[in-house]
Amino acid sequence: MECKVEKTKNANEVKLNVTIEASKFDEAIKKVYFKSAKYFNIPGFRKGKAPMNIVEKYYGKEIFYEDAFNEVVPEELEKAIEENKLEVVSRPDIDVTQIGKGQDLIFTAVFQTKPEAELGKYKGVEIKKIEYKVTDEDIEHELGHMQEHNSRLISIEDRPVEKGDIANINFEGFVDGVAFEGGKAENHDLEIGSNTFIPGFEEQIIGMKIEEEKDIKVKFPEEYFSKDLAGKDATFKVKVNEIKKKELPTLDDEFAKDVSEFDTLKELKDSIKEKQQKQNDERAKYETQDAVIKAVCENVKVEIPSGMIETETENMLKDMEQRLAYQGLKLDQYLQMMGKTKEDMQKEYEPQATEAIKSRLALEAVIKAEKIEVAEIDIDEKIKEMAKNYGKENDEEFLKNENVRNYIKQGLESEKAIEFLVKNAKIK
Repeated sequence: MECKVEKTKNANEVKLNVTIEASKFDEAIKKVYFKSAKYFNIPGFRKGKAPMNIVEKYYGKEIFYEDAFNEVVPEELEKAIEENKLEVVSRPDIDVTQIGKGQDLIFTAVFQTKPEAELGKYKGVEIKKIEYKVTDEDIEHELGHMQEHNSRLISIEDRPVEKGDIANINFEGFVDGVAFEGGKAENHDLEIGSNTFIPGFEEQIIGMKIEEEKDIKVKFPEEYFSKDLAGKDATFKVKVNEIKKKELPTLDDEFAKDVSEFDTLKELKDSIKEKQQKQNDERAKYETQDAVIKAVCENVKVEIPSGMIETETENMLKDMEQRLAYQGLKLDQYLQMMGKTKEDMQKEYEPQATEAIKSRLALEAVIKAEKIEVAEIDIDEKIKEMAKNYGKENDEEFLKNENVRNYIKQGLESEKAIEFLVKNAKIK
């Protein structure tokens, strides 16, 4: 293979002029023929048994060109990128000049390449101090959660439903007199005031007695996930089976002993405060880092190629797909519910993607400008830690993988760069 690299008129773009020997392309044609021969059905031959020259004569000599191109070119392009130390950030835009059996394969491949950020002021950027103090309300809120968690339910028989009660109900919903799918349940526990049901439903349960039946009229929200029901009036036939109420434990020393390792309520409160302050300090730390990086990026000049943004938005969409999978949802289902396409989501992600890329490029520029380095022993320790987390402590291939090592190295360098920027920032 011969490859000549030239710059194009566009910034951060290169053109590779590639020639692949005829013998290599012919070999790829043969390989493709043997892979696909079983699919050809030619009169006079058993299916898959027609010789290559007969197949070419019957379907045209170009029949194998596209697959042969795809067989040989990706590997050759990868070699060319490696040999010329190119940091490509896009798929190639390919233009074939010559293709044919017995001929050299000649084509051009245009790639976008990774840009280098031009730093402006990055030492001494000014930001406001970020801190979060733990308030008495924060502590009481956490104690409230602990009370809820340790509450018990008691049955109520001498009064109707009140706000805060848990009403056990049967219900069936109708639109225009017709029952709709998913609108029926029996012995359903509903906390009145939780706002987990259709707006206006829970309020109409208040005042109902045990065994009482009632028609409740509501209107589905316009943005309701089911388009068949969105914005429509509905009637629910409801019966109250049982009324229960949460009984919360008293907040005293006995409560502290029951729910924690502490003997007094004061000790428990102090522990909650200490834990929340640590969380607040971590939050302030990361928000300070983000603020400093954002301030540095305001002074950075860089032209981000469209290929980088496209890759970033695709990765963001994949992350979203994984998060939805944990909730038992498929991306296509979610998009249908939202009335959007993948392209719509990628378009929405573009500003966030551009900001993330600019931040990474700015940090790389700081690492270069300040000659930030990471000790090999630190990389080794981090790899061991990662291997332990993934259960790969004895996986030599993982421990010695260069890609893993480079990933860890870049991450540690970025951490040091962020520490440097925060240390040199003016925090007011």
